Amino acid sequence: MPFRRTRFASFRNLEDGEIDVDADRIFLIGENGQGKTNFLEALYYLCYGSSFRGGVDAQIPTSGSAGFGLAGLWSRDGEDEYLDEEISVRMDGQTKEIRLNGRQLKDRKELVFHNPAVVFCHEDFSFAAGDPERRRFFFDQCAGMLSLSYIETLRSFKRVLKQRNAALKESAYDLLDVLDPLFASYGLELMAARKALHGRFQKEFPSLYESVAVLGRRVDLEYSTSWPAEVSVDSVLELLASRREGEIMLGTTRSGPHRDRWNFGCEGEMFTEKASTGQLRLVSLILRVIEARAYADSAASANSAASPDQMAGGSAASPRWPVLLLDDVLLELDVGRRRRFLDLLPGPGSGAQAFFTFLPEEPWTEYENGDTIVYKVSHGRFQNQERR
Repeated sequence: MPFRRTRFASFRNLEDGEIDVDADRIFLIGENGQGKTNFLEALYYLCYGSSFRGGVDAQIPTSGSAGFGLAGLWSRDGEDEYLDEEISVRMDGQTKEIRLNGRQLKDRKELVFHNPAVVFCHEDFSFAAGDPERRRFFFDQCAGMLSLSYIETLRSFKRVLKQRNAALKESAYDLLDVLDPLFASYGLELMAARKALHGRFQKEFPSLYESVAVLGRRVDLEYSTSWPAEVSVDSVLELLASRREGEIMLGTTRSGPHRDRWNFGCEGEMFTEKASTGQLRLVSLILRVIEARAYADSAASANSAASPDQMAGGSAASPRWPVLLLDDVLLELDVGRRRRFLDLLPGPGSGAQAFFTFLPEEPWTEYENGDTIVYKVSHGRFQNQERR
């Protein structure tokens, strides 16, 4: 759902006040360190109740403030009119309160399906060139955005993994006998979901990447499981039993979904080992595009299933795009690839909303597409609004 307005109070360096963002595209133009990324962070926080930057909430309030406040107005397309919904976040000391239409939320996961955001940021580069844990993080994040049950299973798996590692360090055989069936069951659920997610991404990744990169070579997304591809709970238990003594010596669990690998292959070689910086940046951008498309398709399918008219053969539900937040991610692409990448994003009339940050010297006027609001950002202030 697109944002219509946002309000800030004591959020990093942003000046307290309300900002109009009721447009398809919102451009934030300014030098580094002026508040552009902080603005995107605030929107992301309203969508998920947390920051995409990591760190702790105590670092967010403006210097001298004990807390911060955020609020946003969303528009949901109803049958006859736009229905407004309000989300607010208030942080006071160690207490965080999130309200949706006045109702306090007890768990942030309630926000995941409501109005998600997909952020394209510099740190995404690690999804292409970073360690395996970073790629697992990305795909777990995607799976969680598509399925709340995945979030619960992942939480349970991580809890059991932590307990199992502690039991290994203590040579607690009896406890391992209790934990291993849970570890195997949760792990196989994660594997099945990841295999399905790999199929969804691999269906689009090679063609989308080539449409922008124009390499003349196919780049594939590869998923390698730590456990054999076709296993049951019983066979995993046998595997764990055969490795128990070695794991006790090391004090850690050596196999399972926490050791799965996501890689990018090209003509039998690891693409990321020889790719240029721009090619690696494009890998991370295409991953985010497919993430956004996957959510839009999933939301459309859910809406279609809920609609008797559509189930009876009426028109299919339109995709409901997440809010797109693009933070200075085009700088490492040449002009041609920038244009081809932007062509992959949803255009006017799609119902999608995208926020872009640009340096003043960038040719941002070339990227306008339909209804656009432009803000010049300086010292946390949003000035010189233009509507095009």
